[in-house]
Amino acid sequence: MLSSHKLKVFNDPIYGSVAIPSPLILQVISHPFFQRLRRISQMGLSYLVYPGAHHTRFHHALGAMNLMQKAIDTLRLKGVQLSIEEKEGLLLAILLHDIGHGPFSHALEEKLISKHHETLSLGFMELLNKEFSGQLDMAISIFKGESKRPFLNQLVSSQLDMDRLDYLKRDSFFAGVTEGNINSERLISTLNVIDDSIVVEEKGIYSVEKFLMARRFMYWQVYLHKTSIVAEIMLGKIIQRAKELICRGVLVEGPPNLMYFLNQQFSKDKDQEVILHQFAKLDDIDIMACIKRWSNHSDIILARLCKGILNRDLMEVRFIEKCASIAQIEKLKHQVAKEYKMSVDEADYLVYHGTLWNLAYNPDKQPIRILFRDGEIIDFIQASRYAGAGAFSVKHEKNYICSPKLQLP
Repeated sequence: MLSSHKLKVFNDPIYGSVAIPSPLILQVISHPFFQRLRRISQMGLSYLVYPGAHHTRFHHALGAMNLMQKAIDTLRLKGVQLSIEEKEGLLLAILLHDIGHGPFSHALEEKLISKHHETLSLGFMELLNKEFSGQLDMAISIFKGESKRPFLNQLVSSQLDMDRLDYLKRDSFFAGVTEGNINSERLISTLNVIDDSIVVEEKGIYSVEKFLMARRFMYWQVYLHKTSIVAEIMLGKIIQRAKELICRGVLVEGPPNLMYFLNQQFSKDKDQEVILHQFAKLDDIDIMACIKRWSNHSDIILARLCKGILNRDLMEVRFIEKCASIAQIEKLKHQVAKEYKMSVDEADYLVYHGTLWNLAYNPDKQPIRILFRDGEIIDFIQASRYAGAGAFSVKHEKNYICSPKLQLP
């Protein structure tokens, strides 16, 4: 057990002091699984565009927990009954919702192991639950959406949850942009529960509009910035190339905890606990150390990609009106192959194309519902008087093509 004199308040640049509400939560925060999040970047390689964006998943998890505490206090003041177990379950569920993220967060999603970070988060929560003798049962039930009270899961994962309310404000702050600077406390103050489902009181409708605008703008300006996107693609290609070279018998050196995954020494039949413990040893430091080492590798593709990340010498990105045609891509690959004296197949590592999409509000998911003073509850899109509200549910797309800085076709 941790001693009672242990520090129970964290200083946060967004909210000031973040209090740790229970000894169990403090023990979970102190666990090596959670402490690893100090070494996992919140925004991947976005610092190549926004130099201040070096904050971590640790920051975000504590911030989301702080907002969850505010939401719990708000709902209790409005007469919503929450047991001590449900309260602690909510706090633990939001605290651990991102614990399964690997190095550089979404940049290497499913690149080292073919599992989504939410699946890994659940695996880590179950390991912690064994260690803490079942005290995370409620948190796991909420995280999995199995609680008999749907609003508990909605506070953790929905179109208006504590996760989104924190990361928009936090990422905006560290990136040094204003687009995501939402009033999360104001939004939380308008939350209520009707029939065990979250609603937003009528007075909060403008705050919802601002939240969705912020989400839309932050994706285009920050999360889907073309430089961040191409850097993250290159990072994924580095891992792909390293795996390919290892399979061909080429010497690729790195720390054992990373080589375990690059060598693909595990399978679906292997003990999942062993895999999770190995994954828990990985962080951004392992990847960057290898990138520095591999920048001098004899393989020109691996070396080129690694030097590109280290020196911010990235592929050139061009947005195009229509998806790139096969002929267009093949022509570009032949140019790159000739320039870099490699095969056309190898040029795949330096030529990319795809589509970025931005959807602020998904009409196919559980809607944000507005509670009017007369008791009527309406979907936000129908309730909003903002003329452009319908645009929030429109999927906007941008097609792109990337390559080394050559004369594009």
